[in-house]
Amino acid sequence: MLWRVRTRLPDRPGSLAALARACGEAEVNILGLQIFPDLGSVIDELVLRTPAGWAPDRIAGLVEQAGGRVLSCAPCGEAALVDQPTRYVRAARTVLEEPASFPEVLARLFDAEAEPAVGGAEGASQGDVMEVSVGEVQVQLRRSAPFTATEHARAAAMAELVSDVLRRTRPAREPGAPGPLPGRRLGEGRAPQYVVQSGAVSAVREGAVVGSATLEAPSPAEPDVRRVVLWVDPDWRRRGIGARLLVEAARLARTHGAAALVFTTRADNRAVLPLVMAAGLRGRIRMSADVLTVRVPVRDLTPLG
Repeated sequence: MLWRVRTRLPDRPGSLAALARACGEAEVNILGLQIFPDLGSVIDELVLRTPAGWAPDRIAGLVEQAGGRVLSCAPCGEAALVDQPTRYVRAARTVLEEPASFPEVLARLFDAEAEPAVGGAEGASQGDVMEVSVGEVQVQLRRSAPFTATEHARAAAMAELVSDVLRRTRPAREPGAPGPLPGRRLGEGRAPQYVVQSGAVSAVREGAVVGSATLEAPSPAEPDVRRVVLWVDPDWRRRGIGARLLVEAARLARTHGAAALVFTTRADNRAVLPLVMAAGLRGRIRMSADVLTVRVPVRDLTPLG
C-alpha cells in the first residue's frame, strides 16, 4: 500500500539516514522524497510502500522510533510518484494556457483536502491555510499537513505568473463600448435590465430572465453572512452578466445588513476567478478537494437605494 507521509526531523546529519534505516528494517520502501528545510528542523515528504495491514498509527510509531514526528499521513495512488519539478512545469503550462484554472491547479498541486484527516497522526487534525493573491482576489488552500516556506514561495510565484498573464491578455475596449455578444438567442439589441426585488436581482432581456442572483436567508451560525445562488443562461454567459449580478447581489446583501456574501460551486469551475475579478470586488476563494467557496466582504459597498 502507498502512503504520502510528512514528517518533521531534526536538522542534523544522519537524521534522514536513521529514518531510512528504520524503514528498511520494517520492510517499508521509500519510493519518493521531497525535502523542505526550515530553521532547526526539516520537513520531509515521503511516499512509502508498506506491507499489507499497516495503518497511520503504525507509520507514526516507525517515524518516532527514528527521532521524527509525523505531521500527516494518508493513503495515495501512484500519481504521487510523479517527479515534482515535472508537476510544477505542467501546472505552469496549464495556467499559462488558461489562467482561470489557477485555483483548481493550485489545489491539485498542493494536495488541498476537503477536511482535515481524521484519526491520523498527531497534529493532523489542526490543519493549515495558505493564501495567495491574484489582483484583488485571494485564493486560499486548506489541508491537514502544514504548508512549508518553500511551498508558500512556489504558490506566490505561480500567482505572480497568473497575474502577469491576465494583465497581458486583458482585451482593450473603448470606454462604454459593448463587448461582443455572439449567438444571442433573443436577438440583437439592448443589454439586459437588472431588476431588484427584496431578496434577488434578475437580469431581464425582452421580458425573459437570462440571469439571477438570489439571496438565501441567513443562518443562525452566521447571521451577518448571506449566501447567494448565481445563475446565468448558458446562451448569455461570458458577457459580464454574472459579474454585474454579483455586484448587485453584494450591494443588496449590504442593504440587508450583511457583512459578507458567500457562494459555493465545484472546485473545477474555471469561471469563478474571472467572475470575481471582472466584478471588481475583493474576494477570497477557498479551495478544498471538491468544493470552491467564494467570500466577498460587503461592508464598504453602497447599499441599494
